[in-house]
Amino acid sequence: MRFQEDSIDCVEFILKKDEVLTVILGGGKGTRLLPLTEKRSKPAVSFGGKYRLIDIPISNSLNSGFEKIFVLTQFNSYSLNRHIHRTYASNSIHQKSFVEIIAAEQTVASANWFEGTADAVRKVLPYIKEQKPKYVLILSGDQLYNMDLADFMQNHLMDPETEISVATNSISEDRIEGLGIVKSGIGGFIQEFIEKPQDVSQVEDCRTKDGNFLANMGIYIFNTNSLIQVLEDQNMADFGKEILPRAIRERKVKAYVYDGYWEDIGTIRAFYDANLMLTDHIPKFNLYLEKTPFYTRARSLPPTKINNAIVNQALISEGTILNHCEVHRSIVGVRQFIDHGTKIYDSIIMGLDHYGYFDRKMGKIPNGIGPNCEIRGAIVDKDCAIGANVRLLNEAGHTEYQDEFVTIRDGIIVVPRHTTVPDGYQI
Repeated sequence: MRFQEDSIDCVEFILKKDEVLTVILGGGKGTRLLPLTEKRSKPAVSFGGKYRLIDIPISNSLNSGFEKIFVLTQFNSYSLNRHIHRTYASNSIHQKSFVEIIAAEQTVASANWFEGTADAVRKVLPYIKEQKPKYVLILSGDQLYNMDLADFMQNHLMDPETEISVATNSISEDRIEGLGIVKSGIGGFIQEFIEKPQDVSQVEDCRTKDGNFLANMGIYIFNTNSLIQVLEDQNMADFGKEILPRAIRERKVKAYVYDGYWEDIGTIRAFYDANLMLTDHIPKFNLYLEKTPFYTRARSLPPTKINNAIVNQALISEGTILNHCEVHRSIVGVRQFIDHGTKIYDSIIMGLDHYGYFDRKMGKIPNGIGPNCEIRGAIVDKDCAIGANVRLLNEAGHTEYQDEFVTIRDGIIVVPRHTTVPDGYQI
């Protein structure tokens, strides 16, 4: 929600907006999302048929009025860098606005690459200082949420003693492992922080009134001077593991409770569930809010063509051709072609970069999904060519499996990018 022009808060916000610099962390190797991250970074993975994961934090920042954005990239960064350049390089929302990539680099001061979330920000401090921000907003590049970050900033400014703010989200007991759990007290200031507890007994006294726990979302506001000070210790590489526990003991660190949908895309299962959630009649993560749109690369593609196809509870992206097929509770990406007699259920078909054919030793197979196939519970990555009469069903119920055509992770079939699946293949 943006502030009204005639409100007192609007004046205060405008005065501070240009003093905020957003830093988006491009993520690590993303090994738990393999094979989707084999040749691209996690924030560059396609989402919702037409977006990339990186579009979510960038859009949240722009929609909140914070239009000075650095994106820090390192692993498999070519695809991510190209997408950001094509999508945001000509951003003219505000004269002083920008979305710029800062790639990991070796310098005279440091010959090492980014070695953690805090270390990444430490290594780009010279660029941050050049912008002279009063506040630095740090976001993750691979999460789903639709937050008014301006409200987060206002909460930070309410108490002049606040040096650091941590966005939190209420979670149930079964989700505490793998997340940082915070306990807040009077005024919302954090009293305790436990990173990735392995047992509920470690965080029992952190329960909120409703019996849940507040999890660190990996979204922070730092007063710039405080950020520079907490990063002085070169041995501290990570915000969650090292910086925050120490800062809570020495500084005023405040918790902000975000009560909307939030998902950290860490595994194939989480990625799969978050995508299919978009097909719900009322999804928890809503792409259809006019005041907070999600931006992505503008493509000059023709309308979707549907020829006598059955489509139920599905997202069909532009440029797609559906010929006498069935698509149920699935997402179909841009330019995708699905031929006659094919049935797709509960699957993510990411789309194509080009119409046409792949030439392989086994023959010439068109890009897209061939005729008379059946696909259930699968992720078909971009630019795949699926032959005729292919059955991707995981009938044996594999949890983990791999051959030259598919990989199964968390029980979900994944067809890696640029894979040609021959006619008649079955699993």
